[in-house]
Amino acid sequence: MITSPHNEKLKEVRRLQRRREARFVAEGEDLLRAAEEAGWPALYALRAGVDVEPELLDTVSALGSGTRALAVFERRWAAPAALGPRAVALWGVGDPGNVGTILRSALAFGAGGVAVGPGTADPFGPRAVRASMGAIFAVPVARVDRVAQLPAPRVALVPRAGTPLRGPREGTLVIGAERDGLPVDVVAACDEVAHVPIASESLNAAMAATIALYESSRVARA
Repeated sequence: MITSPHNEKLKEVRRLQRRREARFVAEGEDLLRAAEEAGWPALYALRAGVDVEPELLDTVSALGSGTRALAVFERRWAAPAALGPRAVALWGVGDPGNVGTILRSALAFGAGGVAVGPGTADPFGPRAVRASMGAIFAVPVARVDRVAQLPAPRVALVPRAGTPLRGPREGTLVIGAERDGLPVDVVAACDEVAHVPIASESLNAAMAATIALYESSRVARA
């Protein structure tokens, strides 16, 4: 059992909670179970009272006191072309909670994967991993820097622009930040422009993506 705060594993966990590296941390028994069910083995796990003293585990946790288990995993990146036939791409979605929630929605509605474009929060960061509720281990995630890398057709989701969203059954839904939306060049590079009809001014990125993914899955089922 680890009894020293200077243990190398504890040092690594502290570092990974702050910095983006080739590894990442998942906290909580539910997330560790999700990783196991997805066949994503941990490099190592630290369980309070088993592998490490509970008080020491609390000191490296991003959740504060009461953490019972966490584990360190290697990141996995998918190829953009492997995300089809239905995918969602995030461009400038800087809130990690939104990114994690979109991963969860992608899993719920059967999307083939999530592409992470420029300016988007790290999907393997602590907040995004927690918000994904384990979906980070089940949904392929790819990095992209150009719309052309995404499975076609690419549908830009833009408030009050284009046609009301009706699908698509295949292709990529491209989602931007709540405040700034999608860059003009990204919209121009997409094949279609659509919007979610709403009565209010706007939706946050996670809610818009969830509605769009639901509509896409509904059309695909029909």
